[in-house]
Amino acid sequence: MFGEYSFNNSRADSAGGDPDPAEDQAPGRLPPEPAVFIGREDELAGLHCLLHTHRLITLTGVGGVGKSRLALRAVADAEQARPDGVWWVDLSPLRDPSLLTMTVAHAVGLADHSARPLDEELCAWMADRELLLVLDTCEHMVAECRHLVGELLQSAPGLTVLVTSREPLGSACEQVVDLCPLPCDGPDSDALALFRAAALAAAPEAAAALDGPARAALAAQVCRRLDGIPLALELAGARLRMWTLEQTARRLGARFDVLSDDRTSTLMPRHRTMRTAIGWSHELCEPVERLLWARLSVFTGDFDVAAARTVCSGGPLSAARVERVLAGLVAKSVVRRTQERGAGARYRMLDTIREYGHDWLAELGEVRTVADRHAHWYAALSRAADRGWMGPRQVDWYRRMTTEHPQLRTALEHLLGTDPAAALETAGALWFFWFSCGHVHEGRGFLERALRAAPAQAAGYAQGLWALGLTAVLQGDMATARELGEECTRLADRLADPEARLRAAHLLSVSLLLPGDPARALELAGPRARARIRGRGREDSAGLLMCRLVTCYALCDLQRYEEAAEEARGLREACADLDERWLRAYADYVLAVAALGLGHHGEASRHVRAMLSGKRLLGDRIGIALGLDLLAAAVAALGDGELAARLLGTGHAWWRTVGQPQMGSPSLTALRAQGERQARAAIGDAAFESAFRGGAAAPTG
Repeated sequence: MFGEYSFNNSRADSAGGDPDPAEDQAPGRLPPEPAVFIGREDELAGLHCLLHTHRLITLTGVGGVGKSRLALRAVADAEQARPDGVWWVDLSPLRDPSLLTMTVAHAVGLADHSARPLDEELCAWMADRELLLVLDTCEHMVAECRHLVGELLQSAPGLTVLVTSREPLGSACEQVVDLCPLPCDGPDSDALALFRAAALAAAPEAAAALDGPARAALAAQVCRRLDGIPLALELAGARLRMWTLEQTARRLGARFDVLSDDRTSTLMPRHRTMRTAIGWSHELCEPVERLLWARLSVFTGDFDVAAARTVCSGGPLSAARVERVLAGLVAKSVVRRTQERGAGARYRMLDTIREYGHDWLAELGEVRTVADRHAHWYAALSRAADRGWMGPRQVDWYRRMTTEHPQLRTALEHLLGTDPAAALETAGALWFFWFSCGHVHEGRGFLERALRAAPAQAAGYAQGLWALGLTAVLQGDMATARELGEECTRLADRLADPEARLRAAHLLSVSLLLPGDPARALELAGPRARARIRGRGREDSAGLLMCRLVTCYALCDLQRYEEAAEEARGLREACADLDERWLRAYADYVLAVAALGLGHHGEASRHVRAMLSGKRLLGDRIGIALGLDLLAAAVAALGDGELAARLLGTGHAWWRTVGQPQMGSPSLTALRAQGERQARAAIGDAAFESAFRGGAAAPTG
């Protein structure tokens, strides 16, 4: 909508300058499509029709039949575009049904910070939107998905939902499409084409081995034996890296006879075929590959080599061998390699294959051992991120922990049941993730559970209390935040820990500042209080820097703008020395507020642009919303009422994604009202409303 001020996180930073109206990309977020997509023309055509005539469609079918692939191909078509976007929610890594609503909300760009139930907020947020929502892989929480989808469809008449699941949701309005395997008959069958493509991907020379009528007939026989199930065809095609087609067909037939045993006899035929095909691939792996396969099943979602090496090594599988053995599983199509933006290679197992590996992990008696390793690896990663957050790798840590979010959830859930003290330490170390990166509801839930379960003497208790207080602040629950701040103060005094005292002072002061008591906040966090608390403590600690930020805000609220600007310049310099971005951007914000208060409107505009650039890098939605309100006030003061109105509209859209407009703060509300008054005075009410609506339509994804 406004060039650099549309804040779509996938776009590169703009060169700067005043924003001009521009056509932005459609909102929404889809994963990349796979390189190979064969057949399914009739299914695609039917699905396109259903998506325009029904509000809830569920694609069902056996694991590995291609439900997700077909769904992605269908919704990625321009014909399925919606004014408010097409949004994909991958539920396969999710194990705790209580996090379903949070997962959906975050995927569609709603990082709500209010204390209201999140399902109510999500329903209200979707109520006036027209969008297409895909819930991928729902079979492990059918009842919860049915309930949430029912609530959303009732609240949002413009919503269409496409579900992929091994079983229907059972909703009254559901249109179920049972996806069949690929057709296998004939020399040009889709199953044969996919088998050939898989062979070509495994070894370019293998495709030539399928030429000729006799070999094509033999390949078709393999496809029929595999019932045309795409995942089974891909696993078999990968074997042509090592074997001839004749060897593959012969061994496949023999192993099917052996592996179609009592464990699969109760399954439906296609499920039995899929299970047997995976079992055949398992039998063909080297012993260390089978061991790694089993141990990798503890990962939910993507993982990297470093995690696999630490979590999965042991016994005959040394850490030094893990990467080579992992490459072997990739070659056999057991593990898929993905690529994160600039973050190096990552890997993933499809759910059907992961489940098979987990069964074997249970047979090995290693489920608890490997889950412990997984949890402690991600606990250590969380502590490292906490130590590095206020430093030059802050943006990298934001991206890394966002990528690792499914693994962090899995680790915390395991630790809550096995080691509550470690769970509390981990949840507290992730304070920045809950507070700065839009996961407030989830963070509060984990922190409350960990604080209930862990002993008060636990090493991470003080930080856990402080982190919980931060989530309460963002939810507007200032009474709880004050209580926690006072408890943190008492605990820090007993521990005689300067950093804990500074963090307690920060929490208590901000809980007073936002409701409108800047004088008391300044007493608690101002220079004298900081000097008394920290003694000879570090100059760059998170507690100290955050107290300095509260001081900046308090001085602005007291209209002591010169002092606020001086304090903010010092904070910005300290953050620049650390090469830190999150707090530095808020220092820019204070400089802009102070400049606006002093009548330096052009300077205010420049500072707030710098602030917005930093917040965009870190996906800080509250920061972006605050910045847009402030920029609107600055440009309104400069006389551009139309641009101010549009920025206020865009800011309104961002506030809707976080709840708590202007965080309930009287001073922030007054600042926004000032910009609106000046914009209306400049262009009139009708022009203001038109420009505001245009800004509010800007994407916030």
